[in-house]
Amino acid sequence: MGYDLAPPEPAGMVASLSSLGYSLPDALADLVDNSVSAGARTIDVEFTWNGADSWIAVVDDGDGMSEGALVTAMTVAARGPATDRSATDLGRYGVGLKSASFSQCRLLTVCTAKTDGSWCTRTWDLDVVERTGEWRLLHEPPSGTGELLDRLTEGLAQGTVVLWQRLSGYRGVVVDDQKTQQQFYDESEKVSAHLGLVYARFLTGSSPLALRVAGVPVPPWDPFLSTHPSVRRLPVERLPLDGHTVTVRPFVLPGPQRLSGWEAEQAGGPRGWLRQQGFYVYRRDRLIVSGSWLGLRGLRREERYNLARVAVDIPAETDAHWQVDVRKAAVVPPVALRRHLTRIAGLVRASASEAVRTRGQIAARQHGGNLAFAWNVRRSDGKISCRVNRNHPLVKGVLQEGGSEPARVRALLRLLEETVPVSALRVLHEADTADDPEPFGGPGEADDHASEVAQQMFDVLVSQGRSPGEARQVIRTTQPFDQLIGFWNN
Repeated sequence: MGYDLAPPEPAGMVASLSSLGYSLPDALADLVDNSVSAGARTIDVEFTWNGADSWIAVVDDGDGMSEGALVTAMTVAARGPATDRSATDLGRYGVGLKSASFSQCRLLTVCTAKTDGSWCTRTWDLDVVERTGEWRLLHEPPSGTGELLDRLTEGLAQGTVVLWQRLSGYRGVVVDDQKTQQQFYDESEKVSAHLGLVYARFLTGSSPLALRVAGVPVPPWDPFLSTHPSVRRLPVERLPLDGHTVTVRPFVLPGPQRLSGWEAEQAGGPRGWLRQQGFYVYRRDRLIVSGSWLGLRGLRREERYNLARVAVDIPAETDAHWQVDVRKAAVVPPVALRRHLTRIAGLVRASASEAVRTRGQIAARQHGGNLAFAWNVRRSDGKISCRVNRNHPLVKGVLQEGGSEPARVRALLRLLEETVPVSALRVLHEADTADDPEPFGGPGEADDHASEVAQQMFDVLVSQGRSPGEARQVIRTTQPFDQLIGFWNN
C-alpha cells in the first residue's frame, strides 16, 4: 500500500499549539503538574518585571532529567495518552510543557539536572523555528539567559527550571510603564488563587507541598469547608467505570450566617457562591473542573443551590471516558455515569435548597414575621402569583407614613404585582447564562444602591422601636443582604 509522509509544517503547528485557549493560570498549572510528577517538594513561580524583557519561571527541586529525557520532554507529543505513566504522573498528552509555554511566550528554555549529573539546557526559539521551517531545538540559550539560569539554579542540587521570555503581549513595552507593570503583578495574584484551588490537596496534609508565587506561599482553598463542624456530608458513592471506581462525595455547606465574615468570603471562592456550586472533578488529587454541573440535563445554577458542592475523583486510567482535554481544564461525563451523577446532584441540590429555605423560615420567626423576602411567590391552579411582602420593613415603613401618599404607594405596589413579567423571567431563567443579573451585584461586595436601601431600612426599623443592634440583625437576615458578604465586613 502506498503512502505519503506528511509531517506538520512547523509554523502552522506552533500557531496551533499557541491557540489552545490557555489562560496564564492554566498554563502555569500545566508546568506545576510536571514539577509535582517529578516529585518536587518545593516549587517557586517567579515573576520579574523588565518591560519587554520581563520573564516568568517555574523552579522546582524535583528529580530532574537526563539530557536524553530533556530532549524527549521538549519534543512535541513525544508521549501520547496511551503511554504508561507512574501513579503520580499528572500528564496526559505529552504536549503540556510546549503548548502551555507557546501560548504565553516566544522563547522557552528548560534547564535540568539529576543528583548524579550536571545541568543541561535546551531552548525553543519560535522565531528560529518559523524562520528556518525546522524544529531546531537549540543547545544554548540566547545571550544573557545563561546568567539568569545560574541565579535560578543557585543552591539546587537537582531539579528543573522552566523559563519563559519574550512574553506574549509585552513586545515593545517599556520598563517604566507603571500601568502595565501593575497588570503584570496582578496576574501573579490570579495565578496564586488558581494554584491554591487546583493543588489544594497537595498543599495540606502531613507532608504538604511548598508552593510559592512571587515569593509568597500559595494558600490552599478548600471548596467543601471540610473542617467546619456545620458542613453536612451526604453518603459517599462509588461508581464502577470500565474496571475502575469513580468516587463521589456530596457536601452541603453551612450558609453565610453560620460563618464568620472571613469564612463566608473564603467559602465564596474566587468566583462567588453562585458560580462555585456544582461538581469538582479531581484526577490524581489535581483539580480539573471546579463549580460546574457538567452540562447534565436539567441542572442549572440557581441561588437556592449555592450550598451544594460535590467532589468527584476520577482515575487517570478513565481519561478517555471523561474526554479530559489537553489543558486538563474540562471534562465530559461518561454516558454510563450521567444518570448516577444527575441523581446524586438532585439529592445534594434538594438538601441545599432545604437548608436555605429553613434558614429563611427561622430568620422570619426570630424577627416577628416574614422579613427575609421582599416578594411572596405562590403557585395556585397552575398559575404563579407574585405579591410584595407588606411586612418587609421598608415597605411597611413607607405604608405607615401619614398623608395621602400611602394610597398611591399601595396602588403602585398593586400595579407592579399585576404586571410582573413572569414569562420573561422564565425565559431568562432557562437561559441561565453566567452573566445573569443579581440584586446589588450578587454575593460579594455590595454597591452603593445596597448601602442606600439598607440605610433606609435601618431608619425605618429604629423608628418602629427597634434598637440599632436589632435593626442590623433584621437587615442581616433579609434578602439580598444575607448574601452580600463584603457588605457586612465594612
